[in-house]
Amino acid sequence: MQKSERRTRHGRNADFGFRKVPLDHKQAMVDDVFRSVAGRYDLMNDLMSGGLHRAWKDMLVTAINPPRNKRAFSLLDIAGGTGDIALRVVEAGGAGTRATVVDINSEMLAVGRERARRTGAAVTFTEGNAEALPFPDRAFDAVSVAFGIRNVPRIETALAQALRVLKTGGHFLCLEFSSVDVPGFDKLYDLYSFNVIPALGRLVANDEEAYRYLVESIRRFPRPELFADMMRGAGFRRVSFKPLSGGIVALHSGWRL
Repeated sequence: MQKSERRTRHGRNADFGFRKVPLDHKQAMVDDVFRSVAGRYDLMNDLMSGGLHRAWKDMLVTAINPPRNKRAFSLLDIAGGTGDIALRVVEAGGAGTRATVVDINSEMLAVGRERARRTGAAVTFTEGNAEALPFPDRAFDAVSVAFGIRNVPRIETALAQALRVLKTGGHFLCLEFSSVDVPGFDKLYDLYSFNVIPALGRLVANDEEAYRYLVESIRRFPRPELFADMMRGAGFRRVSFKPLSGGIVALHSGWRL
């Protein structure tokens, strides 16, 4: 049982930021957060990271490595409602590159569909749960999730589902906030996270509490070594991770062999 999930005499609890909530209630609470901020989500990513999220996502797309020729290549992007990663991958790949976005939040998907419509990109949007992906076994060449896995109530279940839908030889990549490991910088990062980000959420997205939850959820996410062990436990092989920007984020990699 991972650290964001606890068993009590009343049943299992999960972390919702720094609060404990019944495990079965967490998904609806996360849905409410993203429903509230969907329209300003991408703008807030730019403001919160000073644009750094674009460089991190470029590294993710490079690791996905869609073919530049006409060879067929299929990506599933989990919890990617606004289409940011999927659109980047399709743009980077050749004529045979296709992407599917799955997200449980209809408001986030609506933003993504509109973005894809404007560009004419080969991206399909599907409403679905990361813990029960609505796709057949071995359907995708690559599976990605960017800044979404920490919001899933049962992370091990989502990892097992990601493995299930990967083709043999397929690549799983997860970009997620991590643990700052630079002395001194960690204190500055905490100061910024707990004071500036909620204030930005209030001013830009009209929802301070949603962004306070997002900051807290980062602190509750397993350290990269533990998450790598969780990936191995789900069945991924050749598991590795790379800290980025002093450990603010980490890019995790695993394969279905």
